[in-house]
Amino acid sequence: MRRVFVALIAALLLAPLAPAHASTRVGPLPDDFLWGVASSGFQAEGYSPASNWTRYIARGTTTDRIGNSIDFRHRYASDIALAKGLGVKVYRIGIEWARVEPRPGLIDRRELAYYDDLVAQIVAAGMRPMITLDHWVYPAWIADRGGWAWSGTADRWLRHNRMIVDRYTKFHPLWITVNEPAAYILKEVQHGGLAIGDVPRMTDRLVHVHRVMYDYIHARDPRARVSSNVAYLPTVEPTVDAAILDRMADKIDFVGFDYYYSVTPTDMSAANVAVDRMWDASMAADGIYYALRDLHERFPGKPLYVVEAGLVTQDGKPRVDGYRRADHLRDMTYWIQRAHDDGIPVMGFNYWTLTDNYEWGNYASRFGLYTVNVKTDPTLTRRPTDGVAAYRQVTAANGVAASYRPSRPAVWCSLVAAPSSCAQPVH
Repeated sequence: MRRVFVALIAALLLAPLAPAHASTRVGPLPDDFLWGVASSGFQAEGYSPASNWTRYIARGTTTDRIGNSIDFRHRYASDIALAKGLGVKVYRIGIEWARVEPRPGLIDRRELAYYDDLVAQIVAAGMRPMITLDHWVYPAWIADRGGWAWSGTADRWLRHNRMIVDRYTKFHPLWITVNEPAAYILKEVQHGGLAIGDVPRMTDRLVHVHRVMYDYIHARDPRARVSSNVAYLPTVEPTVDAAILDRMADKIDFVGFDYYYSVTPTDMSAANVAVDRMWDASMAADGIYYALRDLHERFPGKPLYVVEAGLVTQDGKPRVDGYRRADHLRDMTYWIQRAHDDGIPVMGFNYWTLTDNYEWGNYASRFGLYTVNVKTDPTLTRRPTDGVAAYRQVTAANGVAASYRPSRPAVWCSLVAAPSSCAQPVH
């Protein structure tokens, strides 16, 4: 830790001032670049079956109750049409274990039929499914046995997800085994689903199920592309990866990661994320370049995929810093193009999210390209933000124009991937 601190101080002293705007022209991304949108089952579907998260909500550990969320369960066809209209190639979804197996050994065939039609409609619309097997939710009957602290959870998880893989392999989806494992563990502790002393057990079990499922998927589809996405944490990500991603590295086909916020020596507003006020956290787009560069250097030879990235507002109101969704989207795209131009093998980008949804405890956090006012609009109408037109332009052109300049200057001494992101800034 002392060596890291000394290196960081040196970087601060040596870091050049960032230019007012980046000056390098960018080339378009390749034709096979995977533009996408991302969602999760529990957050969007509504009509939630009993799970660890319905228990947390019932205990009052969240700000808002989920209700029926944005009712994706019954409106998925129209949401797929919205995604198709964006020109994207990938639609990320989650398949909820609690919905499919509400009691031990009992498979709800009606809910399986729903997922069958959901995946088929994504394919029919010309998009490739990205299927997440575990997006932080498990059945209540698993919770009753202790959740991931129970010795039987991993085997039950594998049994269920082998069935899911068998069912959908024919569509050749992209696969995410476990969404943001470190954040998953943190949320379990925060909401009482896991004792601090059981963190090592859950960590080991998530690594185990990923490794076993990777081999199973490849046995079913040798051409499959499988990963587990990490929530990229500024400065400390390599330390977090030592516990999880490094132990999966030989069993991933691409490095999936999620990028949202930045940190600098003069801007520590990212601390607001810890109190569910992410809209008050700075979201400097150039940080996505440093995250890409860092992961490329630490996992050489692996393609990189931005599984989630986006901008959050509070209840759809303008952000205090004035950053607009369309500008942030174009700025991130610019930095992804810069990374590609610099030889970093970035293969795809999913915008989080197509529509507003239940952000793990509240409806105030709005990430959607289409906004939905769950708490005041019983029609749950999807209303386009300025990000919709911007994303259509980006997907049509495979990026921003060569002459595009980011709407925000690159930050001084980014700590996204410190110390290198400060000592070796991109201009």
